[in-house]
Amino acid sequence: MSSLPSIEFAPLDAAAAEVVVIFAGEDGKVAETLAEPIRKLVEKAAKIAKFKGKSLSTLDLVAPADVAADRLIVVGTHAKEPATGEDWLKLGGLIASKTKGGEGASVRCQSPEGEALSPEIAALLATGALLRSYDFDRYKTQGAKKDDEETKPESPGSITLLVGDVEAARRAFAIEEAVAKGTMLARDLVNEPANTLGPVEYAERIQELSAEGIDVEVLGESELRALKMNALLGVSQGSPRPPRLVIMRWNGGADDEAPVAFVGKGVVFDTGGISIKPAGSMDEMKGDMGGSAAVVGLMRALAGRKAKVNAIGIVGLVENAVDGNAQRPGDIVTAMSGTTIEVLNTDAEGRLVLADALWYCQERFKPKFMVNLATLTGAIIVALGNHHAGLFSNNDELAERLLSAGKTSGEKVWRMPLGPEYDKMIEGKFADIKNIGGGRAAGSITAAQFLQRFVNDVPWAHLDIAGTAMGSPSNEYNQSWASGFGVRLLNQLVVDHYQAA
Repeated sequence: MSSLPSIEFAPLDAAAAEVVVIFAGEDGKVAETLAEPIRKLVEKAAKIAKFKGKSLSTLDLVAPADVAADRLIVVGTHAKEPATGEDWLKLGGLIASKTKGGEGASVRCQSPEGEALSPEIAALLATGALLRSYDFDRYKTQGAKKDDEETKPESPGSITLLVGDVEAARRAFAIEEAVAKGTMLARDLVNEPANTLGPVEYAERIQELSAEGIDVEVLGESELRALKMNALLGVSQGSPRPPRLVIMRWNGGADDEAPVAFVGKGVVFDTGGISIKPAGSMDEMKGDMGGSAAVVGLMRALAGRKAKVNAIGIVGLVENAVDGNAQRPGDIVTAMSGTTIEVLNTDAEGRLVLADALWYCQERFKPKFMVNLATLTGAIIVALGNHHAGLFSNNDELAERLLSAGKTSGEKVWRMPLGPEYDKMIEGKFADIKNIGGGRAAGSITAAQFLQRFVNDVPWAHLDIAGTAMGSPSNEYNQSWASGFGVRLLNQLVVDHYQAA
């Protein structure tokens, strides 16, 4: 990951930097408290440029000689609807993009009416700037100096936010920064190539989170066989890289409080197995562990902000590869629950991994609820595109809370149906169930129905993030192929309903 800008907070009357960013409202209106040379310049320039102050619009100006700055950037904040948290993230990202490459930028966190923006809004602006600055450039050597000289990366500069209450802004940002670090960790994991991040290496990366106060337990192949996780093991048997199940525990709540639980699909690379995928875009299957990355990032976020909640994160890590020992279409496996499964398509492998992980989670930890995340089906992209994840749930309260958290965080979900008529579609001919439904119809729904067989009436939600975890449209605070989708959504869920005050 590339270097990120340093974030500072200072009083509203602090000295200017190389670039000064000013917020403007309707018709380019700026605060009356601005120094007169700046205010007059902005008003004149806005009139000439017909700048209306529309949200995320900008006006770039050369600062007057008597102002201690080189550039003035006027950023519009006017919108028909009240600004959401995501709107402020976008604004922070826009500021980072406009000030990139400079030595320092000063952002005046003051409304066009002259009021200081809240510490929470200032923290969101800073977070948006961090997330926008993320760039996975670990393997790029372009620009390296010859003769083995050490290459010094270009300084990302600093962003100083001028606020009414410096200490309150710093406290608010410490919380948001922890969530941003979790999001960027998830992005790193999804962006990482599969040759460097197999199941073993992935588990080792997760173990590093013990430094954050997270208890990490890794189960190897022998332990998984002892637990009779044959659904998960069947997926991994075509790869020479052994599987892992990793359990993360953050104990921030009361000792006797049941945990909340999050389970992620971690297929580090998915060839499709013997039901092999087409060659086109198969390279993107390094991201088929996006669900697990979200769980890992979320646990990092909860620990980083010292959330007062007990949380469990479980990820099943496998590679779905092809060799003479690979699972065959028509094989029958017995899951940890005792359910027998006809494997009719080896490219419907994620649900097999999750089946054992979900059963293990509810059996061992007796959680308040389970939310699983997976890049599970292409069908969800057909249904929802790349702007919403699919939400399936057996519990209306949990579903509503996730929908609300999605609106607040900007990581939106859309509820899809479950029902007995869909459940019939996965009944097996030679075993209890089969791992695909009836042809192309309702592909994402039958996958969810399959998972529901392994939750044992625990309140549960399945998030199909195939369209949002990778390759989704970029925006003002995400320019990465891997988005880190799910970290901010689930953190918001915990904040809203499950952590102690």
